[in-house]
Order: sequence, then C-alpha cells, then structure tokens
Amino acid sequence: MYQQMIFVNLAVNDVAASKKFFTELGYSINPQFSTDDCACVVISDTIVAMMLSKQRYADFTKKEIADPTTTSEALLCLSAESRAKVDELVDKALAAGGTGTGGNMDEDFMYGRSFDDLDGHSWEVVWMDPAAVQG
Repeated sequence: MYQQMIFVNLAVNDVAASKKFFTELGYSINPQFSTDDCACVVISDTIVAMMLSKQRYADFTKKEIADPTTTSEALLCLSAESRAKVDELVDKALAAGGTGTGGNMDEDFMYGRSFDDLDGHSWEVVWMDPAAVQG
C-alpha cells in the first residue's frame, strides 16, 4: 500500500551544524540525498526534513527566503507517543543549542512543548491522549 510522504524543505545557514543538531536529537541523515549543500534528515518512514543551504534553497523558489528568526514561516509539529517523549525530544533540542519558545501546552488530553532550531525554525512536539482523539 502506498504511503504518502512529506518532505519539509528548510533554508539553513550552516548545513553541517544542522546535521549535527538533528543527529543529536536522535534522527539519522540519509547520505544518498545529502551533499555539502543539503542534509536529508529522516524523521520517520514518511517524514523527511531537507536542510538546504540558502543558495540551494533559492534554486527551488523565486520568492524571498524568510528569516525564521524574525518571521514565522511555518509551525512544524511532530507527534510523540507520550508526555515523557515530548520532554525527551525538546530537552535534547535545547541541549543541542535550540531555543525554548515558551509555547508550552498542558491540557488533560494534550501536552506539548516547542523549540526553535539553530536557524529559528519553529518546532512543536505534541502528545495527545489516544482515547480523547478517538471520541
């Protein structure tokens, strides 16, 4: 059965630093699709983040490249299997040089925390109680 994938393409200042940051979070780099200008970060079987140098990113768009430290370009949200896994991933991101955003949420059925990566891209990590999602 076909599984649709998502490839998130992000402009970064330093591809090598982005590779290091995301491997410190526990993700792998697919060398087949990585170069000096691009790091292919494998988040899951169906989610891949392409960390592109700004020069390489510009090859794919005629629009001005946003500065994610001053402009919100997107909110990237990843699910987690538990509250503890939310904390684990965000704590790893902060330890690897990410910045906490204060965008935390703690509801009975949902828990989430946020961080900005080295380039200012905003990432949310959220756990939702499966029972609340079903009904």
